[in-house]
Amino acid sequence: MPYMELTKDGDVHILTLTNGAEENRLTVDVIEEYLAGMEAVEAYQGNTALVVVSSDPKFWNNGINLDWLQSQQDGGVANFGRYMDKLYLRMSLLNCPTIGCLNGHTYAGGAILAACFDFRFMRADRGFFCWPEVDINIPFTPIMHAVLELLPDRLALSEMMLTGKRIGGIEAQEKKIVMAAYPQEELWDKTMEWARMMAQKNRQTYTSIKQNMKPRLMEYWKNWQD
Repeated sequence: MPYMELTKDGDVHILTLTNGAEENRLTVDVIEEYLAGMEAVEAYQGNTALVVVSSDPKFWNNGINLDWLQSQQDGGVANFGRYMDKLYLRMSLLNCPTIGCLNGHTYAGGAILAACFDFRFMRADRGFFCWPEVDINIPFTPIMHAVLELLPDRLALSEMMLTGKRIGGIEAQEKKIVMAAYPQEELWDKTMEWARMMAQKNRQTYTSIKQNMKPRLMEYWKNWQD
């Protein structure tokens, strides 16, 4: 896959984003690779967890590739919104624990993707987390709202969605957007420590609990498949 690589470390699947030259931004082809990676993890027999990390030290995922999007015909723009919604639904409901290792800037559509994970860890000393949609005139879809509203701090969520404020790892931890923020040299080890622990959970039980915690997203996914 040209945009990412799926590997396995013990019981943990690792999806490494390798398109740092393009800031790991989203296009149809990139989303297709995310979906293929999730299908491979979903089909794996046995307990596991999925970690998503970037090989680039600056960018985790900088959202939509706007230059690419502006080159599309009108129908392509509308269809891309559905691609994004599918990505968010699939990641939110994936049948194993999911962990984001946010080791670089996490913006816009990339920050919505990060919110789909069950757990997030972020670099404390560098990198910003931001939903700038209010400033770039791209409204959130209902599915995006359903994803973001699962975050625990509603005041922080409203502030960030309505102002486009960007925050670092420490503030993201304070606002309960990430589980914890660590210095660069600790982030990966701490993320993997958590992932290895979560990979021991009974997968069927875990998936049932997780999906029942997200009834709106489950309803969206049911309607998507009908």
